[in-house]
Order: sequence, then structure tokens, then C-alpha cells
Amino acid sequence: MGKLESSPDVYRFSEHYLPWHAHITAVTVAPEARRLGIGKLLTEQLEVAADAADAWFVDLFVRVSNHKAIAFYKSMGYSVFRVVKDYYGEHSTDPTLSSEDAYDMRKPMKRDVKGEHVREDGEKHEVDPSDVW
Repeated sequence: MGKLESSPDVYRFSEHYLPWHAHITAVTVAPEARRLGIGKLLTEQLEVAADAADAWFVDLFVRVSNHKAIAFYKSMGYSVFRVVKDYYGEHSTDPTLSSEDAYDMRKPMKRDVKGEHVREDGEKHEVDPSDVW
């Protein structure tokens, strides 16, 4: 599941403002259908839609402990933009999961010719969940 969006205009002058971009809300593939390229195909289709809509980047949030997902997205050109401290914390809908940070990962789209919306040292940039809209 994905969408095209930007931050509300009220936050336009915030350092955390997000311009027009695509967001991967969830990618879920049934266990028996994994390793068939379905997740990659779904992700690529959102990227095509992002480029067609002139978006700056595609982003997503992933648990820092989800090494398989992180490797998957890195293999597709995504990189860590920032670390959202305690993103999976008190607002988690699953009480069995402990608090955990998230990587905000991004992949630049064609519009971002200069790479203005990605960074190489994203693991060094930490923000609070309240900075993420």
C-alpha cells in the first residue's frame, strides 16, 4: 500500500517539512509467495507512479531490527535518511512488541536530480516521533 502526499502547508517552514513524495505504507507478501519478486514489483510500481506524479522521493519507515527488509530496500536503491527515536513506542498497536527506533528510508526520484532529499549519513541524524507527520 502506498500513497502520494506532502506535509500540511502549516509546516512548510519547518526543517521537517516533506515536499511532494510517495510513501510506502505497507508491503506484505504471504509467506508462501515470498522470494518471487512480488514485493519488488509492488515497490517498483509505486516508484513509477511517483515519477509520473513528479514526486521528489519515495520514503518508508522500517524497524531498525528488521534486517531483511532493510537489505531488501537498500538493494533497490533506498538509503537511511534519518532515525526516528522510539517510533514504535507508546503508540504501537501491538502491546507484545517493545519500543524500537525506525529508519526513515528514502529513494530519490527523477525530479531530485541533485539528491537534495537523501543523505549518506542518515544513521547520524536522529529525530523524535513528533517531528514526523
